[in-house]
Amino acid sequence: MNVRQKTIKKEISASGVGLHTGANVTLTFCPAPENHGFKFQRIDLEGEPVIDADADNVTDTSRGTTITQNGASVSTIEHVMASLVGMDLDNVLIQLDGPETPIMDGSSIQFIDLLEAVGTIEQNADREYFTIPHNITYTETDRKVEIVAMPLDDYRFTCMIDYNSPVLGSQHAGINTIAEFKKEIASCRTFCFLHELEYQLQHNLIKGGDLNNAIVIVDKEVTKDELSHLAKLFNRKDIDVAPQGILNNMELRYQNEPARHKLLDMIGDLALVGMHLKGHIMAARPGHAANIAFAKKIKAAIKKEKNKKIQKVYDPSAKPLYDINQVMDILPHRQPFLFVDKILELSKNHVVGVKNVTMNEEFFKGHFPGAPVFPGVIQIEAMAQVGGILVLSTVPDPRNYLTYFLKIDNVRFRAQVLPGDTIVFRCDLLEPIRRGIAQMKGVGMVGEKIVVEAEMMAQISKIKQTEPVQ
Repeated sequence: MNVRQKTIKKEISASGVGLHTGANVTLTFCPAPENHGFKFQRIDLEGEPVIDADADNVTDTSRGTTITQNGASVSTIEHVMASLVGMDLDNVLIQLDGPETPIMDGSSIQFIDLLEAVGTIEQNADREYFTIPHNITYTETDRKVEIVAMPLDDYRFTCMIDYNSPVLGSQHAGINTIAEFKKEIASCRTFCFLHELEYQLQHNLIKGGDLNNAIVIVDKEVTKDELSHLAKLFNRKDIDVAPQGILNNMELRYQNEPARHKLLDMIGDLALVGMHLKGHIMAARPGHAANIAFAKKIKAAIKKEKNKKIQKVYDPSAKPLYDINQVMDILPHRQPFLFVDKILELSKNHVVGVKNVTMNEEFFKGHFPGAPVFPGVIQIEAMAQVGGILVLSTVPDPRNYLTYFLKIDNVRFRAQVLPGDTIVFRCDLLEPIRRGIAQMKGVGMVGEKIVVEAEMMAQISKIKQTEPVQ
């Protein structure tokens, strides 16, 4: 049974201060269309730049997770991201009028409350999951960090922390399914050690810090004078050390609240993979840097699995959906500039086409005639023509329209294509076509080998004439 994508029913906002910047900021969750994913928008900056919530956009993990794109950054995003995953959402735009998300009480529960207050709504598009296909591991020997993702038809987490602290000790936390996030994990607050707090205060690194939004673990002998000094800094009448080895400004919500919060951070950071996951994540001593490095390994596995699907599914000798005559009914190109021989598959979101490379091609007369190689620019043109079939399939009569390519990015040629090869191209929409603009990812395969890949943007344009193209 397919699961539909979800967004929220309407906008809702919360205000607070950034933990590290101390800046007052308002965060607004906004509904977003299908296949939008999670994105942040800095509405306080010129042009209101948008930042994709993607592991490849992470630029800092020293004191939380920071993402940067289009000349703008947003920091400490992990608690917000965890709340979106915990609410089982797919498409949300998060607008901010400052550089950092509000810390709230140091957990995700207040974000969960906001999202629950407005409610969620199913969308028409199906959700895509990535099921961990085999064990994926990440280790940092010096820090004794170990993370592994194992195959499972659910999203399960197990986390262990150990700071060699006689106060904190070794702690474990886990959830059997992401549906347990709200009850078991969302309310668990961030924590720090007293020596870290003192350092950060001395270096003005937590301008928005308050004893209401962090658990402070007392990991050293502390005098009454030091406690009095801390009380003065945080505008408290007095501060003492509770029996659990924490400052007595708050009570623990769970005996293992620090381990549960590390689990919360990990869920938020792994949301930057960009897909819902199915698997069992087990982590020992995780942190933001390790989480992001692990997220990138999962992203690499997703890319590899997608490439495998192309390799396994498409047989270039299979009966075509469109033969060359039907292709010419759609595309205006003709010999010697028609580079699609047949279409194997076509849906609303993807197309698969075939180009047979023969020595009879016109360009081989002048392109390395002594050592013929299929030109890279022609490979891109062939991919674009296959993508054009997908784009033109969305209009009433393709003969009355043309597709003009506006941009080609991230082009990579991985292997030579020679006469006698057959290239199978697959193009997938990166997002729904809007206002005649289509964005696609294309991959070309020869056998089981990727030979070319690129991202393309095209515009549908109606031919200005009274008679249709014949």
